[in-house]
Amino acid sequence: MESPETGNHPPQRLLRPRSTRAAAGWGRWCPGIQTVRRYKMAWLGHDIVAGLVLTAVLVPVGIAYAVASGLPGICGLYATMAGLLAYAVFGPSRILVLGPDSSLAALILAVVLPLSAGDPHRAVALAGMMALVSGVLCIVAGASRLGFITELLSKPIRYGYMNGIALTVIASQLPGLFGFSVDAHGLLDESWQFGLALWAGKLNPMALLIGAGTLLTILLLKRYPRLPGILVAVVGATLVVTLQDLAWATGAHAGVPVLGGLPQGLPHFALPSIDSNDVAPVLLGGLAVALISFADTSVLSRTYAGRTATFVDPNQEMVGLGAANFAAGLFQGFPISASASRTPVAEAAGARTQLTGMVGACTVGAMLLMAPGLPRNVPVAALSAVVIASAIGLIEVKDLRRIWRIQRWEFWLSIGCLLGVALLGAIPGIGLAILAAVIEFLWDGWRPHSAVLGRVDGVKGYHDISRYPEARVVPGLVLFRWDAPLFFANAELFRDRVLDAVADSPTPVRWLVVGAEPMTSVDVTSADVLDELDMTLHEAGIDLCFAEMKDPVKDKLKRFGLFSRLGEQRFFATLGEAVRRYLVSQNVVWIDWEDRASESGAGIVQ
Repeated sequence: MESPETGNHPPQRLLRPRSTRAAAGWGRWCPGIQTVRRYKMAWLGHDIVAGLVLTAVLVPVGIAYAVASGLPGICGLYATMAGLLAYAVFGPSRILVLGPDSSLAALILAVVLPLSAGDPHRAVALAGMMALVSGVLCIVAGASRLGFITELLSKPIRYGYMNGIALTVIASQLPGLFGFSVDAHGLLDESWQFGLALWAGKLNPMALLIGAGTLLTILLLKRYPRLPGILVAVVGATLVVTLQDLAWATGAHAGVPVLGGLPQGLPHFALPSIDSNDVAPVLLGGLAVALISFADTSVLSRTYAGRTATFVDPNQEMVGLGAANFAAGLFQGFPISASASRTPVAEAAGARTQLTGMVGACTVGAMLLMAPGLPRNVPVAALSAVVIASAIGLIEVKDLRRIWRIQRWEFWLSIGCLLGVALLGAIPGIGLAILAAVIEFLWDGWRPHSAVLGRVDGVKGYHDISRYPEARVVPGLVLFRWDAPLFFANAELFRDRVLDAVADSPTPVRWLVVGAEPMTSVDVTSADVLDELDMTLHEAGIDLCFAEMKDPVKDKLKRFGLFSRLGEQRFFATLGEAVRRYLVSQNVVWIDWEDRASESGAGIVQ
């Protein structure tokens, strides 16, 4: 693959930038300026051609996703233009294409549909404010270097949420594919109303034929990534409607619903205005959009960064995404994200830099100025087919099967997130996904694994006696390992398991040594529990000691005053050192297998 760095051969892949020092001034926040300064004229022809090819996909997809989001089709083109131009300046990826996306359609519709009450102007204002909210959140998070936050959503949770979104989007577009419309909201309601409409005979056979043909064409041409399948399918459907005079507007008897002409002219600056009662759902919707759009964008960005042998800063990616959404919100658009369908088109067409997106945006603008009636006869069924095809691409089944085989509770977690979206809606669904992510994150730390350790002949180190029943324990010594940070939620459990280990010891306990290497943190609550545990053990004639504790954790114990109270002599660098000190101080005779091997002259097993 030709590299944008050399124009001929890909350079050595940069897993990290050569310097970790951020660029000064505008160069840090505006990567597009740095691209202009290093731009090579050899790239210009590639970028222009790729931009023109990309335009052919931007128009039908932008319109389709706007309609799927409950907005006028023109808003999709406005959002596309503003987003591409803003990302070209602030986005770090050279090839990523941003625009309206199927993964956000259900989120936007969930806010816009119930609040707008059928008023298109209010719907545009609500969607524009959602874009502003998500844009501000992304910019602030990126500037604060919080680009890691989307990693809190595990794969099963993301799969469940996106599968639920995909089913919701498909259900919302089925009426359009069949040539009619329904007044419904949510997966269950839309599915029910769709079934009732079919029973009532509202099916438009010609619209269904065109929509099904469009969908089948898109899915078949996905096997050939260099072919613009969406463009071929939509243009074909439009030609059928035009040549056969099937548009409703022409008065044809067997007509099908069509898009109609678009308003002439470019979008104008307009600060969205919403009612005070709409603030809470718009804020929540904007937060959900920010989280999902950055999760999608960061994955796609890293993928193409690897292909072009460049490094992309995830924090700057968040800033670029935020700037694109902010611009879309100010120019009558709606929330956007990175596109997994349009980016490959730009790549296959030979895109080198974000000039490709700028050319695409300007070409869309030229169409709105000179030929706004061009998409007049685009059938609504074809637009529904475009959205359904993209939603099908969101569905993940193969990896869920793998998760079912290896970790069934995570599979059911994914199904739970899917049901949350399906039953509660897209916005509550993302809230449920975030809650599930937090619970999943805390669970391993809340109820972590712990073990009593012993020595296994012929094996280095100290090991869990439940896994190695043949392990030997030192008389009077309990080696206890805690495999998690120690914090308020698990401190009491830690104490109980330590006392259980003492009670289960086959010999009277003199020392209890905590193998603290996995213990990465201690808070005030757990430090107090350690203090109480030490006093409890002391009353029973047992010394509480620690081995392999990390220095940052020791520093916390020092600030809490616990380190000085216990005494430095109770902290050991290794478990082996703690065992040797115990044997000497307590005058205990215990022959280790390594000692026997050394005395016999045998080699020590590593």
